[in-house]
Amino acid sequence: MPVDTLILHYTDMETGQAAIDRLRDPVARVSSHYVVEEDGQVFRLVPEGRRAFHAGISHWRGHELLNGRSIGIELVNPGHSCGYRPFPALQMAALADLCLGILARHRIPARNVVAHSDVSPDRKRDPGELFDWQGLASLGIGLWPEGVDGNDLSIVPGGMERAAGLLRRIGYPVDPARPELALSAFQRHWRQEEWGGRADAGTLARLEAVTALAEAD
Repeated sequence: MPVDTLILHYTDMETGQAAIDRLRDPVARVSSHYVVEEDGQVFRLVPEGRRAFHAGISHWRGHELLNGRSIGIELVNPGHSCGYRPFPALQMAALADLCLGILARHRIPARNVVAHSDVSPDRKRDPGELFDWQGLASLGIGLWPEGVDGNDLSIVPGGMERAAGLLRRIGYPVDPARPELALSAFQRHWRQEEWGGRADAGTLARLEAVTALAEAD
């Protein structure tokens, strides 16, 4: 089917070579279209016209199992399990060039440039709260709500119910029993000051702003 989603990941392994070896191992049954090393090297592992197995069990904007409609990019980073660290400038510059090329070749709306954690919030955290989504959005890659204060930590009565409704409008899969998982994924992407899954006033302000951008896109 036509590609309409771009999903960004981190490798969550100690080295880039270890990640590439695993992504090329047929026994592992996992793959991605591209890998971007910390020094800016870009490796293409799967042609964009072929399905890569990078998203797994996933959901976004009413669609399930997104491998068949998405391109996956893995960013070399040890991740939360191996020593999570910021993404270097050379890596982010190479990623930006790669993404702009992909967006020029495929009809991918800005609201569908997402994190692995956005589409699988119950099991994934990547690329995480240190990833520069705002910088990418400034180049036309994805969405970012400019000028919205996210620092208010005060709890709002009924905030979680309100947050769950906004999350669904953006496209998140929200588990009614554990809505904080989707909320934490949202925060890692769009409210990186605090990503503990609390429906505070700052988070709700960002949610409303992102919802408006996504529905206008």
